[in-house]
Amino acid sequence: IFYLCSIPCVRKRKQSAKMPELSAAEKDFLRRKHEQTSKLRAEYLKQISNPHRHATGEGGTLFDAGLARFQAMRVSNYEHFRPTGVAFRAGFFAVILPIAVYAWALKSERDGREQKYRTGQVAYKDRQFKFI
Repeated sequence: IFYLCSIPCVRKRKQSAKMPELSAAEKDFLRRKHEQTSKLRAEYLKQISNPHRHATGEGGTLFDAGLARFQAMRVSNYEHFRPTGVAFRAGFFAVILPIAVYAWALKSERDGREQKYRTGQVAYKDRQFKFI
């Protein structure tokens, strides 16, 4: 915190120039969100550091409903998947297109090199791969 306070005012002006001013409603929303997050964090730390937790029979981990929902969503993602144009494009551009472009580049480079070998433009001693 001390380091952040010792930053010259010039940097503060640059940051304020980049960030727009927030309205009162937005500030209030962010303040309430921060308070709720702080409350949840304090409750989590209170429960996780309870030395008598083993007496409740829950074991050493703390049940987190949000994490459980996330894991359930990840498991059932395949069951709820619907093929759409966006999903097709994402798969095409992320998987199929790069493989096809790479295969085409390899084939054209090798065909060009083979053509040079067959027409005698490259001597045998200058070839990259030789049997001798």
